[in-house]
Parts: sequence; structure tokens; C-alpha cells
Amino acid sequence: MSEINLPNVDTVVKTAGTYARDLAERTVATFVVAACGVGVAAGPADMFHASFWQTMGAAGVAAAASLLKGVVARAFGEKNSASLAKGV
Repeated sequence: MSEINLPNVDTVVKTAGTYARDLAERTVATFVVAACGVGVAAGPADMFHASFWQTMGAAGVAAAASLLKGVVARAFGEKNSASLAKGV
């Protein structure tokens, strides 16, 4: 009978913790960037009545800021990750 090679429990826990930190950082960063994008594209007083092009502008601002954040994270964080969290 062949053996089943399962990963070490510590590796699984570390991977899950790393994933959770990375996911939390990306979720918070996306929220902040999208809120700023809507504020810039539609204006704070009119953000709930944005037109199609204002919404596309907000998405563009969010995408550009996320790209910039990933570049900055590579410069200051792990070289093979777009996260600023240590060890990700």
C-alpha cells in the first residue's frame, strides 16, 4: 500500500496565517483605494449619484493605486509578493 504524504501541520498553519494576513491587507487596501477613487472621480458630495464614466474613472483610479501599492510593496516588502505584510 502506498503512503500518503501530507504536509507538516506547522506548515499548514503558517500558510493559513500568511494567507489571512495577505487577504486582510488586500481587502482593506482595496476598500481605501476604491473609496478614494469614487471621491476623486465623482466628488464627495455626489458619490452616490455617479455616472457611468465617473464610475469607470473611479475604477481606473483604484486600479492605478493598487498597481502602485504592489510596486511599493515589492520595493519595501518581500521581493516575490505584492503584500507589505512580512513573510508573505
